Amino acid sequence: MLNTNPRKIEEVLTRRVEQVLPSKKELKGLMQKRKIKLYLGIDPTSSNIHLGNAVPLRKLKEFQDLGHEVIFLIGTFTAQLGDPSKRDKKRKQLTLVQIKKNILDYKKQVSKILDISKIKIKYNHDWLSKLKFGDLIKLASRFTISRLLERDMFQERLKKGREVWVSELLYPLMQGYDSVAMNVDLEVGGTDQTFNMLVGRKLQKIYNNKEKFILTVPLLLGLDGRKMSKSYGNVVNLTDKPDEMYGKIMSLKDKLIIHYFELCSEIPLSKIEKMEKELKSKKVNPRDLKAKLAKEIVRIYYSKDVAKKAEQEFNRVFREKKIPLRINKIKIKKERLNILDLLIKTKLVSSKSEAKRLISQKAVKIDGVLKKDWQEVVKISKGSVIKIGRRRFIKII
Repeated sequence: MLNTNPRKIEEVLTRRVEQVLPSKKELKGLMQKRKIKLYLGIDPTSSNIHLGNAVPLRKLKEFQDLGHEVIFLIGTFTAQLGDPSKRDKKRKQLTLVQIKKNILDYKKQVSKILDISKIKIKYNHDWLSKLKFGDLIKLASRFTISRLLERDMFQERLKKGREVWVSELLYPLMQGYDSVAMNVDLEVGGTDQTFNMLVGRKLQKIYNNKEKFILTVPLLLGLDGRKMSKSYGNVVNLTDKPDEMYGKIMSLKDKLIIHYFELCSEIPLSKIEKMEKELKSKKVNPRDLKAKLAKEIVRIYYSKDVAKKAEQEFNRVFREKKIPLRINKIKIKKERLNILDLLIKTKLVSSKSEAKRLISQKAVKIDGVLKKDWQEVVKISKGSVIKIGRRRFIKII
């Protein structure tokens, strides 16, 4: 059933919203008149959906709750091109085999936010792979090279003498054509997708003689304040286990606490504003707010009880300095191993170079004893606990 309550619509178009184009007033008016069709597209460049992806997904849920038609689009074709947005070099292009592997658990992850039974999941290779060369020429004729090259990252590359690839120029045209193929009223995306979404708006007018609205949401920064990226290790994935999710949030930079409350939580803005004032006046300890945030995020993606247990486990390990109650175990038959080989065997590290780096950073302990020599031969004892950093543990059995 369609909810046309003006107050509810205003709330959906305001919280976690950076901009509505061409007009919030016009979109609000349309939503009061009829059900609209909207979508969010994600290129499956990774097998995990993270909290940054969850921001626009949660916006889709708000539209879903109002009764509108929601599409989750998986960019099975565009991922093969590689989105150049905010990139200082060409993105690695994925094969269809890699893409299919990445999307295996997408439905399960998306279902943590959206009611899968009430949305449509589509794949853009269904139409983009069928475009003929003549169709591509027609599509490309709608834009000039100067218009496509005016994007900031391309200008930066050209100044530095770096390459801009033709495939990268074609990317916004392909993403834009998604709007035409699905004939949507609205596209939701991060602010880094504004250019691509505007291309889709223009194409929707040309091909379907129809207005397409654009709603952008702010980009969530990584835990360390940099761009959220798997390579930086500053990402919280929806597939993370509760204890890991809680621990990652507790490592958040203090200056990002309110940023995360605003974009990732369901706590009312009035309460967040109060927290912000208390934080600035030092009436509250940042650690206490992070604990509240961590518990809230685990609750959203798991449950209230699971969040409480994650909090207890975190306090047990980091406040009381005890071994986790839930710890991975490994059986090792050898009596002695070089410490680098031992760490690789436990799968706590992926390479000897990573193991050396962690030892040099004083991040490796065995039974509470700090390990400083990467050439050390370790005696294997049943019951020994290996710890790397603050959150990685494994027990030898």
